[in-house]
Amino acid sequence: RRSLPGRRVLEIGAGVSLPGVVAGRCGAQVVLSDGEELPRCLGSCRSSCRMNGLPHVPVLGLTWGRLSPQLLSLPPIDIVLGSDVFFDPKDFEDILTTIYFLLEKNPHAQFWTTYQVRSADWSIEALLCKWKLKSVHVPLHSFGADKEHLASSSLPGRHTIEMMIISPAHADGT
Repeated sequence: RRSLPGRRVLEIGAGVSLPGVVAGRCGAQVVLSDGEELPRCLGSCRSSCRMNGLPHVPVLGLTWGRLSPQLLSLPPIDIVLGSDVFFDPKDFEDILTTIYFLLEKNPHAQFWTTYQVRSADWSIEALLCKWKLKSVHVPLHSFGADKEHLASSSLPGRHTIEMMIISPAHADGT
């Protein structure tokens, strides 16, 4: 919460926009995005903003892996948020291609992402190496999010949620 005021934040794959709305309510300058081919999702983003007192937050159609005028004309950003965007392995490279572009354009920016571990076979590690990106694992207990029934989830069984911060790898491999 303390790190967000005044920061420029882009949420990708926003859906209902909870992370972006929270960032906006914490004082960040937010832009929300979801697939340009998903007008209902974009409408949901706008509705979430209005209902949460953020009617002027821009909502853009951005499709992962595709250079578009909207992507090229984004203002500078500090943080890219992506909540559970790594759910379909066929999209992993397109997501990281987009993140690579954004981080190249904004070299001090970071990609903050959370995801549910669905299969040990679905890893982004090789793609991070390919795109010269590094990740730092953020322990959920470091901000009180390591509870078994967080947010009253009705999903059966125990679900492993991970959080990581992705940034450009340095030439020395760090």
